[in-house]
Amino acid sequence: MEFSQLRIFQAVAEEGSITRAAERLHRVPSNLSTRLKQLEEQMGVELFVRERQRLQLSPAGQVLLDYTARLFALHDEALGAVQGGVPSGKFTLGTMYSTAAIHLPALLARYHRTYPGVNLNVQSAPSGELLEGLLTGRLDAALVDGPLELAGLDGVVFCEESLVLISDLDHPPITRARDVQGREVFTFRQGCSYRARLEAWYASDRAAMGRVMEIESYQGMLACVVAGSGVALMPASMLASLPGRESVGIHALQQPFANASTWLMWRKGMMGANLNAWIELQQTPSALNSPLLTKLQVSA
Repeated sequence: MEFSQLRIFQAVAEEGSITRAAERLHRVPSNLSTRLKQLEEQMGVELFVRERQRLQLSPAGQVLLDYTARLFALHDEALGAVQGGVPSGKFTLGTMYSTAAIHLPALLARYHRTYPGVNLNVQSAPSGELLEGLLTGRLDAALVDGPLELAGLDGVVFCEESLVLISDLDHPPITRARDVQGREVFTFRQGCSYRARLEAWYASDRAAMGRVMEIESYQGMLACVVAGSGVALMPASMLASLPGRESVGIHALQQPFANASTWLMWRKGMMGANLNAWIELQQTPSALNSPLLTKLQVSA
């Protein structure tokens, strides 16, 4: 069993397709098929099953995927150790969309400049998918909505967010969920922690949500709300960065829904040189991008 075989196996497992994995690795599909077959023969098990035109991991494949991520992490950690603890190799960081857009640009630039030997890969997704990526080993670390108390994970606070509800500009002040019950709601797909917070806000007031429209960007949510179609929840720092923010009404939420903490999370025992370097940078003064200091008029 070679590392090159495991990288092919991991790529196919994550892509669910030999063709897409080949594109990602810049190889021909036939080469990947041959290497996977050799790996299965060496291990004496089937690693994939075909289901609806997509390759799904077999139970044995799922076990191997977890070990594969741990082996790669240990490989990078060993490389850093023998090089005097210098960060190097691949580092895959997951992040929520708003965090990536507002708080990461300056920090990413500093990390690249300080540690050019690290191949930093950033992947954006809802918090639920990021946690799954952490637990399966697809991600080395992730910036998610917290605080979290999950077995097998460690973390530190990354930043604090204020959450606001936006509506059409002429909407009366919104002080509780019943003020907007039945109205359309624009939000990310299931797995988004902010969507879960919004659903909890409605439930706490025993108010019925209107039709939920899943939108894949904050810009899209803002545009829909400007059109007068409904409401949306987003971090105030994200809203402050968007053109057109002056065309919506902005409403403060009551506690415990008004604030959220973003945490950097990783698997216990997997604190390598790359992750440690990231934590040191994020904890230095002025490491994070300051959100646009636009004064938002928030109705209470």
